[in-house]
This record gives sequence, structure tokens and C-alpha cells, in this order.
Amino acid sequence: MSAVIDQAVTELNQRLGGRGFDGTARFVLTGEGSILLDAAGARAGEGEADVTLTAAPEVFRDILSGETSATAAFMTGRLQVDGDMGAAMRLASVLS
Repeated sequence: MSAVIDQAVTELNQRLGGRGFDGTARFVLTGEGSILLDAAGARAGEGEADVTLTAAPEVFRDILSGETSATAAFMTGRLQVDGDMGAAMRLASVLS
């Protein structure tokens, strides 16, 4: 497994603080792999999701660090969103 994915999973689970996510989301970090987020928390893996967010690993890292917002990354084309936009909006609290 990718160290980038491992670090992102750890960060997402810390942000969730033991809570899960209302829905299912998949983060695709190009060239590294995927992360699933659901009621059980974040974990590395593939699977069906309500919403899929795709970005380069450095863009995802910048979002998690607060250096850039998910909205700004989306608006500039560095973050692609496919699926339920409502689920994507609920992710804002996890990603900010």
C-alpha cells in the first residue's frame, strides 16, 4: 500500500474523531490508489460510493493541510467530483 494513502487515511480518521461519514465517498489519488469513507471511517480500498473525488496526491495533501480549499481545487479543475453533489458538500466539514 502507498505511504501517501496510509497518511491520508490516518489524517481523515483523525478529522472524523471516531465518527463515520453519512454516506459513502471515494477519494482517488491518481497514481497512488483509493480511499473509502463511510460510517465505519476511512480506509484504503476500492468500491462503490455515492460520490467520487479525484485529484493528484499533492492536491489532496494541500486540501487536508488547509493550504487550499476543496472548493477552490474543484473550481480550478484540480479536483474532479463525480456523483452525488450533496454528499460532496457534506465532506466539506471533514476536509476543512
